[in-house]
Amino acid sequence: MLNLERLRTLDAVARHGSVSGAADGLHVTTSAVSQQLSKLEREVGQRLLAKNGRGVRLTDAGLLLAEHAARILSHVQLAQADIEARRGQVVGEVRLVGFPTAARGLFPAALAALRTRHPDLRVRTAEFEPEQGVRAVLRGDADLAIVLDWSNRRAPVPGELERAHLLDDAADVALPAGHRLADREAVDLADFADEEWVSWPEGEFCHDWLMFTLRSQGIEPRIAHFAGEHHTQLALVAAGLGVCVTPRLGRPHPEGVVCVPVRQQVRRHIYATWRTDAGRRPSLRAVVEALREAGQPHADRAPRRPA
Repeated sequence: MLNLERLRTLDAVARHGSVSGAADGLHVTTSAVSQQLSKLEREVGQRLLAKNGRGVRLTDAGLLLAEHAARILSHVQLAQADIEARRGQVVGEVRLVGFPTAARGLFPAALAALRTRHPDLRVRTAEFEPEQGVRAVLRGDADLAIVLDWSNRRAPVPGELERAHLLDDAADVALPAGHRLADREAVDLADFADEEWVSWPEGEFCHDWLMFTLRSQGIEPRIAHFAGEHHTQLALVAAGLGVCVTPRLGRPHPEGVVCVPVRQQVRRHIYATWRTDAGRRPSLRAVVEALREAGQPHADRAPRRPA
């Protein structure tokens, strides 16, 4: 009889491509992963891993069993979702990941509400960028991810996932307080054709969106600084080192920065996404609803201007 946890370990190695990656995904030690795989090899009577340089690879038998393991685990998750749905109870554990501004702007209120309403539900959270979050859900390392796209540049959703809209998050242009346009009620992106910009790191979806959006306005962006965190971006703006686009959700408000709305209504669409085979779980639906409620105060909030 094949052991389910050992199959889960093999599946993690196949998905992550390494023992260390599987250990990280399963939140165990590499030694624990190796022990589980050794026991599984003894159970099936065949080698499942072979050395590959400094790492390992799955043997043909390992690849075959990993394919079966993925299907078995998917059926187990579906069975668990069906049983949970039949009971109608919000219990168990949900692993929730989200990008930093969603974690800062949504998680505290949502988790506090869930603790009050559903004391038997445990929610574990971590910060993941949207692309990482999607991969984590697809791999089974997370149950629910908060992801985003932009009103003028949509992100595809893999066929194995479902998603639910949480809120639309308006974005503004952040300017140094002494900037010539800081007293405007609204601005156009074209007003900043000659400005230096602070952007997200190259290769990230939001950086690609910024390049696409500015170029669609006839602006060839002059990127002076790259920073993944909005705190860092706004600190650079406050120092007079450029301007940036900054969404309102979870935004810090450092001194020396003015945020001015964009007439073109630049907006992020923020979603929760999960595996289709887990969609009937009442616990997932409860978390999504709490996140949606937590987002309502942010949906139409006006930008904060300095006193």
